[in-house]
Amino acid sequence: MKRIPIQPDFYDWRTHARTLLQEGFAPEDVDLTDATIATTLQLALEDEDPRPTGTHVPTPHVPKTYLEAAELAASHRSPDRWNLLYRILYRLQTQPELLRIEVDTDIAQLRSLVQQVRRDLHKMHAFVRFRKVEADPMDEANPFAPHASTLAGNVNPLAEHFVAWYQPDHRILHLAAPFFAERFASMHWTVLTPDASVSWNPNSKQLAFGPGLPREHAPQADELETLWRAYYSSIFNPARLNPDVMRSEMPVRYWKNLPEIDVLPQLITQSANRVGAMVQTQALKPSAAPFVPAEHTLPVINAAMPSCKGCDLYLHATQVVPGVAPSAHPSHTVELMMVGEQPGDQEDRAGKPFVGPAGRVLDRALEELGIDRSTVYVTNAVKHFKFVQRGKLRLHQNPRMSEITACRPWLLAEIDAVRPRVILCLGSSAAKSLLGGTFGLMRDHGKIFPTPYANQVVATIHPSAVLRARDQPSGEQLYNFLKDDLALAYHAALHGSSVQPDVTSV
Repeated sequence: MKRIPIQPDFYDWRTHARTLLQEGFAPEDVDLTDATIATTLQLALEDEDPRPTGTHVPTPHVPKTYLEAAELAASHRSPDRWNLLYRILYRLQTQPELLRIEVDTDIAQLRSLVQQVRRDLHKMHAFVRFRKVEADPMDEANPFAPHASTLAGNVNPLAEHFVAWYQPDHRILHLAAPFFAERFASMHWTVLTPDASVSWNPNSKQLAFGPGLPREHAPQADELETLWRAYYSSIFNPARLNPDVMRSEMPVRYWKNLPEIDVLPQLITQSANRVGAMVQTQALKPSAAPFVPAEHTLPVINAAMPSCKGCDLYLHATQVVPGVAPSAHPSHTVELMMVGEQPGDQEDRAGKPFVGPAGRVLDRALEELGIDRSTVYVTNAVKHFKFVQRGKLRLHQNPRMSEITACRPWLLAEIDAVRPRVILCLGSSAAKSLLGGTFGLMRDHGKIFPTPYANQVVATIHPSAVLRARDQPSGEQLYNFLKDDLALAYHAALHGSSVQPDVTSV
């Protein structure tokens, strides 16, 4: 048997594996050992000139997915990983579909190694804590002074240097380093592990790897830990406290690197009182929930809506503006539901949605697309008109997120009543009501999102944006955005598909 020591490096294994395949060595002909584990003299002297018994593979070939998995598995500490990877590589030459056979023993073992490495990588991203050190260039014993650094390029001797020590389960530093380089690109930092170390030079934008160092070489604490504990305390959510999960996700062996462990017992002890305070605070927030009937049918909803006092908007509006159901079936499932922002001045007076200038823009787009408005359910995310009085004029004001949230129970009740196949949100407020406060309208308009409320939710600009355009070309472009997104939503509603119909914007 041919025995080859492999360095803990994927590319060293890859070089030897390619040569072995070309020479025709079957998996049972070779033993690829971990070079970091000492072998006995007897093993070293056995079989000095082994003969290959397998098939010669002049040009080895493998799927890209295998190379990706093999590179991850190569970082595992299992001493048998190199033989496993070669065994699968050899089999792939004649079994190209091997990776899809999940019950295969070799494939199952490979998947297990990859999963463990990925989990270890996730832990390292989460649990590395940097500490600031003063890099005195005159201190010859200081391993973090610029003169002793292995970084490429120049380093300002007075620049701050951040150092972290971490002990991963596997040899994953080379996999984890790019994450920290991207996250802390402007910092001069070093990560130490028992196996290797890596430093980042913010000037040259390069990583430099070096030997490992023990825990004693890393700084023990710094003034930033006080800030970190304060930050952790501020983001700690007592309502989501689950000690069993915390112990599972944050095992004891990581605690020595985590300054927040000092405050965690106190946060856990205080969690019950903090949850009670959070519940009381939440109860004081405006909400339409107490006014929404338990029966979610449109006649019942519309009858209850005028009594809503879930937020202060009812104090100034003329009346509530409910949704308008398709005339053919006012209380049954509809294919398309359109949700606007809030009633405008004319809608407030008429008690119906989209009857003003923005409504006329919407009607024009519907007509050009051949969509009968009477087949669509039309409503608003906020049911009362919000405005500021300027003489006799009532100028529209965007509703606050708290007002959108307060009115949301009405919208959800309407959705439950009509069960639309597709919801088209007209404007940012409507989109945020269903897709969250971080939704970006101009970035994500025309995309289809799955939600708990409808299988497909599409967002587009509000028709009023066309009216506010700075010039005619801008107005035409915005109108085409609206029309294209409306066509997409209607096509998906009719056909149950998100395929873009043949609509071209100018």
